[in-house]
Amino acid sequence: MIQLLFMVVFSEMAMIILMSFKTPLRKLVILGLDRVKRGRGPVMVKTVAATVSVLLASSVYSMIKIQKRWIDDGAFNPTDQVLMAKHLLEATLMGSSLFLVLMIDRLHHYIRELRIRRKTMEAVKKQNQGFEDAKAGGVDEIKAKEEEVATLQEKLKELESDIEARKKDVHAAEANAVALRKQSEGFLLEYDRLLEENQNLRNQLRVLDQSLSRSGSKKNT
Repeated sequence: MIQLLFMVVFSEMAMIILMSFKTPLRKLVILGLDRVKRGRGPVMVKTVAATVSVLLASSVYSMIKIQKRWIDDGAFNPTDQVLMAKHLLEATLMGSSLFLVLMIDRLHHYIRELRIRRKTMEAVKKQNQGFEDAKAGGVDEIKAKEEEVATLQEKLKELESDIEARKKDVHAAEANAVALRKQSEGFLLEYDRLLEENQNLRNQLRVLDQSLSRSGSKKNT
């Protein structure tokens, strides 16, 4: 049994050493512990730990009996000394084994927590990086929109100046049209006046012709 306990203690110490350094073997050990803690594994581990605890208590009880017998007899029996050393060694190995199991469990728990926290931190960093990239893209988009707005404002100013120029041209054309209309009205009035004068001259010529024809007829008679 002592040899088995030595093997268990050394195996547990080797597992602790492997878990303490970041090596490929640590991943295998952690995977193995993950599988052990699934299903019926925890129940089996607790059963073995309870059995070792009972054996430890038995060894301690035997040492107490031997020590009490030494006190009662007042002498050291060689057989009792051998049994005392044997029980002490077994109790030490079993206590060390239980302590190392507890250390392995806690170390495995802390490694898992550290791994989960590390993944969470990486996810948060990626999320923050995504937010920063989106923010940077938003800033670039805002700058592009501002440039587009500035360009549109310049075009609007050009259109407004063009509209003002067109308005001036329209006003000038309207003024020219009014002037031309007034001039055409003056031409019409002048044409009417000339027609009237022409008609008057014709009438006067007709009257003169009639007067001349009358005076000619009187001379003939």
